[in-house]
Order: sequence, then C-alpha cells, then structure tokens
Amino acid sequence: MTWFKREMSPLASPKEEEKTVRTEGLFIKCDNCRAAIWKKDLEANEKVCPKCNFHFKVNARERLQMLFDDGKYDILHNNIISPDPLKFVDRQPYAEKLVSARRSTGLNDAMINAEGKLGGRPSLISAMEYTFIGGSMGSIVGEMVTLAVEKALHDRLPLIIVSASGGARMHEGALSLMQMGKVSAALARLDEARMPFISVLTDPTTGGVTASYAMLGDLNIGEPGALIGFAGPRVIEQTIRQKLPKGFQRSEFLLQHGMLDAIVDRRNLRNYLINALNFFLP
Repeated sequence: MTWFKREMSPLASPKEEEKTVRTEGLFIKCDNCRAAIWKKDLEANEKVCPKCNFHFKVNARERLQMLFDDGKYDILHNNIISPDPLKFVDRQPYAEKLVSARRSTGLNDAMINAEGKLGGRPSLISAMEYTFIGGSMGSIVGEMVTLAVEKALHDRLPLIIVSASGGARMHEGALSLMQMGKVSAALARLDEARMPFISVLTDPTTGGVTASYAMLGDLNIGEPGALIGFAGPRVIEQTIRQKLPKGFQRSEFLLQHGMLDAIVDRRNLRNYLINALNFFLP
C-alpha cells in the first residue's frame, strides 16, 4: 500500500516560512478602517493612519519628541515617587502596581515634565503617560503639574499640558481628588501672571483630569476623535435614563457644543502651538 510510504509535503516551503518571519510584526492594523499599515510608514506619519486619519495613541516620550524643536528637551522633576499613603490593596497591592508600572514604562509616575524650545521659544511641556496605571492622576501627578506651573511662573515660560488619562487615581482615595483643587489653584496664579497655558486633550481624557486642568487652558485643543468627558457614557445613560446622541464625548461633539476651542490634526499640532504662542506672547 503505497500511501503508507508517501512522505507528507510541508505546509510551507522554507522560502515561504522565511517570508512569514520577515514580515511578522512589521504591519499594524488600523482600529478604525482595519487597513494593514507598514509600521515605518505609520511612524513617519506621526502615528496617524494614512488612509482614514485615525490617530493612534502615542506615549509621553514620543509626544515630547514630536513637539520640541529637533526632538530635544530636558526632563524636570523626575525624582518624585508616590509613597503609597493609604497602603491600598485590591486584587493587587497598590505598591506592587506602582513597581510594575515603573518597570514597564521607565517612569516614576504618569507624567513627564520637560523643558525645551518650541519654534525657538523656551517652553514647558507636561505630557501624560496613559500606560502608567491608565494615566491616572494621583498625588504625584498633581505635584508634577504644580511644579510645572511654579517653574512657568518663576521663569516666565508658557506651559503646555498634553492629557491622556482615565481620571483620578482611586488607589489614593481623597488624596487624588484633592489634586483637582490644588492644580486649579496653581493655574489660577499662572492666569494672574498672564502667562499662557495651552491644554491638549488626547484619547482618552476623562474623570478628574477633565474636571480640572485639562479644561482650564487659555486654549483647549482636542485631537480628532478623542474621547473626552467626565463620567463614562454608560454611567450617564443609566443616570439620565436616556440614549446619548451619536459621537457624544468625542472631540468633534465637544467642539460643536463649545467645550473645545479647536480640533487639530497631530501632524499640524506643532505648528499650531507655535502660532498660538506667538499670538499670546510678544
């Protein structure tokens, strides 16, 4: 019976297998149009889909590199670490979550304060890191914002904050909620000194961050399609017992209803900010 002697042909030839290995991980699928995009093309396009203009999430370091002149900046206030004041434990101790987040992101908390030049003008930019416990605002993030404001006041520098957050960090209880008042009071001093503060809201910006500094800018800018709000849509629907309109809490909806001053494509954001600072400052 010859079929017992027949050798099974491989599913793929060595050449085909080699091609699979070479292309693996080099493409990424757009969450909006489902198109396969060459990763290098996506990065060259500042992580905006070249087919549908969907804005992929970017981390804090990438954001700073995109905005500052030649991608050069100095990091400030990078020696502050949360003390885990409540010794909070849910499925995992908060202290362990902090260690894990620091290890995975290389940051001490969910924000980077940086100083550099934007259009040749010395500027401060604070960028939030969403992958650090959902970009949540605990006592350290509140302190980082306050320190950035104080430096802006002392050195007479414009301040830009790029938000990406799930809201206040409940692992720190009332201490995280107190940051809303703290940063709002600090920004009031910046306003009295007539120094500009520009808020850039990216996907997502929610909770206590939206309810404090993210919406207190002299100019509030949203990225296209960004989720921006306080409570989630499901919670709101359950509270008011009504169906929310299409696109609710997206940046386009907020611009239409006067909550944002502008929606700016990420590829144009740097030039937009330069022109805005030239308008605000002599």
